Amino acid sequence: MNLTQKLIESHLVKGELTAGTPIVISIDQTLTQDSTGTMAYLQLEALGADKVKTKRSVAYIDHNMLQSGFENADDHAYIQSVALKHGVFVSKPGNGICHQVHLERFGAPGQTLVGSDSHTPTGGGIGMFALGAGGLDVALAMAKGTLNLTMPKVVEIRLTGKLRANATAKDVILEVLRRLTVKGGVGKVMEYTGDGVKTLSVPERATITNMGAELGATTSVFPSDERTEQFLKAQGRAEVFVPLSADADAKYDESITVDLSSIVPLAAAPHMPDNIAEIKELVGKKIDQVCIGSCTDSSLLTMLKVAAALKGKKVHPDVSLTVSPGSRQVLTMMSELGALKDILDSGARVLECACGPCIGMGQSPKTDAVSLRTFNRNFYARSGTASANVYLVSPLTAAYSAVAGVFTVPPDDGLDGITLPEIYDVNDNLILDPADFKDVTVVRGPNIKPFPVGEKPDGEIRKTVTVKTGDNITTDDIMPSNAKLLPFRSNVPYLSNFCLSTVDAEFAERTRRAGGGIIIGGENYGQGSSREHAALAPLSLGIRAVIAKSFARMHRDNLINSGIFPFTFKTPDGYDKIDAGDELEFDPIAAVENGGCAVKNITRGCDIQVTLELNDRQKKILLSGGTINALKDGVID
Repeated sequence: MNLTQKLIESHLVKGELTAGTPIVISIDQTLTQDSTGTMAYLQLEALGADKVKTKRSVAYIDHNMLQSGFENADDHAYIQSVALKHGVFVSKPGNGICHQVHLERFGAPGQTLVGSDSHTPTGGGIGMFALGAGGLDVALAMAKGTLNLTMPKVVEIRLTGKLRANATAKDVILEVLRRLTVKGGVGKVMEYTGDGVKTLSVPERATITNMGAELGATTSVFPSDERTEQFLKAQGRAEVFVPLSADADAKYDESITVDLSSIVPLAAAPHMPDNIAEIKELVGKKIDQVCIGSCTDSSLLTMLKVAAALKGKKVHPDVSLTVSPGSRQVLTMMSELGALKDILDSGARVLECACGPCIGMGQSPKTDAVSLRTFNRNFYARSGTASANVYLVSPLTAAYSAVAGVFTVPPDDGLDGITLPEIYDVNDNLILDPADFKDVTVVRGPNIKPFPVGEKPDGEIRKTVTVKTGDNITTDDIMPSNAKLLPFRSNVPYLSNFCLSTVDAEFAERTRRAGGGIIIGGENYGQGSSREHAALAPLSLGIRAVIAKSFARMHRDNLINSGIFPFTFKTPDGYDKIDAGDELEFDPIAAVENGGCAVKNITRGCDIQVTLELNDRQKKILLSGGTINALKDGVID
């Protein structure tokens, strides 16, 4: 078997290892963050769970860190109290970004992890089966210790050779994105094999698995080997190490080979992670801002390389350079090793150990700026400045370009003295152990509102198309995430006012006036983050269905959980037969029972054939008006 099959088989509760079929697996660990966490814990409470059923669940506070009003602080207080009450560890503000901290302090090879964040696959860097999901699926994993999913195909990415001195793990995943695109991984796991694997450290592997999310992949995974053991020993957690790898004769659904020695410095140009260009093609282009950090590239290894590249140099006067360490441990080690001084002396601004600019939480660039970022997403307006052009680059490209003031290819002669310490400075005093807290009272601020629940279908649904979108609409488009809106992640009624605002500023108001509606989408609708707010906000507005050419996995699951019908056009011309403003009608019960139906376009006087591929559990969920209703009715467990 391949490693993915081994990991799933060892946790298989129901089903079989046949790609495309429904399975249930046991979940060892969960994680939440504060952007999606309030909703996940509201749902956990609604499920009536007393204590979590996992081996380890952790609540991180790392996203909504700008406390310009009471809302974020109230959410933090709610998350801390409700998590401790239910037996969940809490990583407090300032302790670091969830994926970086989890890799350091909690991740374990061979275990399963599900998180309410799309970049949870970072854990695959140490041999975990780690995947992102909507908050309700994570709440169910905490309450029941299991997760329902579709058995994925497994793609082998065979690594050969060794990276050149000016190429990094970020360039590797950008190369994979160039080949496979942002929808190339849907329904698949990316499994890394080959002799090139052993040349990559755990932080480098984690960068690759982290950005595997941009492929639309279920997850990505590396073997657990001597490099993994070395990393865990440095963290004082050698006892969780187990060796894991695919069998020598393992079979895969697809296989590609990446020669590491051929990798060159790359960039994802605006406004999509698969819009790849070589840095040499961009050399000399003026830049305005550089941001280094995020869960993709904020490890100690990254920071040591950045410090070495900046040592003795000055940031260009026209450039603003920010550096966000991934965890307090990373920041502490930077200080002890002298890297922090080198970075500060260059003129860089060191930010809090948090997500920060990656999610538009501060550091929005100036009008028409060119911003180089070591992050994982460069979606339109995600930075907070709609006119900005954001490029995703490696930390080395970012550092050298910040000094030059223009796109610069890092030198190929290497950096001297970059070695990771054998022992890290471990201090977990910002992690709260629920065993230390008794009789916890849950704290609820006035901004925390009940989440919307779907409507059980009863008879034909007749609604107006209130928006028609193009391809690759992201969850950032559907439910924007920025410093102004993140404080309201626990207030879906307010958030819904901004639903799809980057696509159509009038969408929310138009949908309300119409008494609900239907959304028409293109290819890969809902790509990006796991945020179920991209389903809950449309639900709050009365959206009953989304008809698209294709869907991203997590968003489709979230639509089903919310009781919104995710139809797919049966033929490509179906998309052209519907316009915004058309009145449509469909029979929801027949659609569920028959795997699709004919949607009547009453305005145009024609029918459009759509498909609705569902397993038995998903059928029961949609016929109940969503997962919460289905659980309440006892039709699913």
